Amino acid sequence: MEFVAIDFETATWHKDSACAVGIVHVKNEEIVEEFYTLIQPPGNEYMYHNTKVHGITAKDTFLAPTFDEVYPKIKQLMQGKMVVAHNESFDRNVLYHTMESYGLNYSDLQIKSRWECTVKIFRKKGNFKVNLAACCARYDIPLDHHNALSDARACAKLYLIHKMPLFN
Repeated sequence: MEFVAIDFETATWHKDSACAVGIVHVKNEEIVEEFYTLIQPPGNEYMYHNTKVHGITAKDTFLAPTFDEVYPKIKQLMQGKMVVAHNESFDRNVLYHTMESYGLNYSDLQIKSRWECTVKIFRKKGNFKVNLAACCARYDIPLDHHNALSDARACAKLYLIHKMPLFN
């Protein structure tokens, strides 16, 4: 089994305002690589609500790379792999729209149009609370919530739990 788990944080309500990304590459049920970076969003603009959630400010990303500078590493990690995210539609849309804003072709990633979603997986398992914090608490997974790498790592571990024979 090989996949990547990904999480984005955004600076505004715009889908192309990625300000941080965390990616965890899993191969043979082991985390083999982790990647995290801040990203300077368009205009380095932030909305108060977003900063309140993740704590990232314009000062933090003033000298950060822009998405197009980070994209080669993202592509290297993701290309051709299965992708997992917690609430996958959010992260998939951020990736798609940010790539579009920078003139990058989403199809170059060679990934499925729908990703595996740990929210949907755990909802189908009968869990009432399926937010990331609740799922992590239930399975004793460490979480520094809204840190993109911590969220991606937690998502990867949740997906692995789902795939373990004893869980099913």
